[in-house]
Amino acid sequence: MEQIGFDFGVEAPRKLTKVSPARLATFEDCPRRYRMSYLDRPSPVRTGAWAHSTLGAVVHNALRALFDLPVVKRVPQRAMALVAEHWKDAGFEDADQAARYRARAKAWVAEYVEHNDVSVDPVGLERWVSAPVTLEPGSGPSLIIEGRADRIDQRGRELVIIDYKTGRREPDEYEARSSQALALYAVAAARTLRTPCYQVELHHVPTGTIAAAEHTEQSLKRHLQRADETAGDLRLATDTLDAGGDEDVLFPARPGRRCSWCDFRPSCAAGQEAGPAAQPWELLAP
Repeated sequence: MEQIGFDFGVEAPRKLTKVSPARLATFEDCPRRYRMSYLDRPSPVRTGAWAHSTLGAVVHNALRALFDLPVVKRVPQRAMALVAEHWKDAGFEDADQAARYRARAKAWVAEYVEHNDVSVDPVGLERWVSAPVTLEPGSGPSLIIEGRADRIDQRGRELVIIDYKTGRREPDEYEARSSQALALYAVAAARTLRTPCYQVELHHVPTGTIAAAEHTEQSLKRHLQRADETAGDLRLATDTLDAGGDEDVLFPARPGRRCSWCDFRPSCAAGQEAGPAAQPWELLAP
């Protein structure tokens, strides 16, 4: 099977928009948060660190460092030591809570190494991938998708996108298949590394769950079409803002439950009115 049935042209008749999965997800979730994250200068006041983000970063960094080691050193004990080396206490309630989650994180990565094949060298760790995308035959690319994938493996003649998760909920096949981020990484990795990529996986480190999905050209194209639509809205709002448009009209707030733990809550009245502020450790996996 050859990937991908999209025309990756090099001549663009219109302004290209560079987008990452994070930028697209932020704009879809809350345009105001997108503006504050990527456009406002100086950057608005943010909250402090979140414990769940700290925990996720530590686990990601430890597993990345593990795969940088020779195969003979990729053992549970070394994985636990890497958690300790990368550990930070930012966002935790106190030293006792931080110590409990440090111990949990050590156990998670040790079990991950114990129960998964870590003897194969990935073709990418925190690898930056990028691809221009053309959806209409005969036209130039309308956007460039880019981003940094947690891990890219090669199995046989195809690539596999792997994303680590440390949150409360175990992912399933539907989540893996519906993830726009994973789909865009698959397209970009195929272009960057010139190797077909259809398989995507979510590795939930706390439980050892691996949620996998196999994409087709049609399913990848649906994700690209959605990304292209969002990128078009984003580009129009940004260009209109640059021309003097009203920032609150172009990038409206979308108040909701997530406002309780939004990084920009201190700078957003609508978010503050949506509900009480969450404690920095409330989203930790139980």
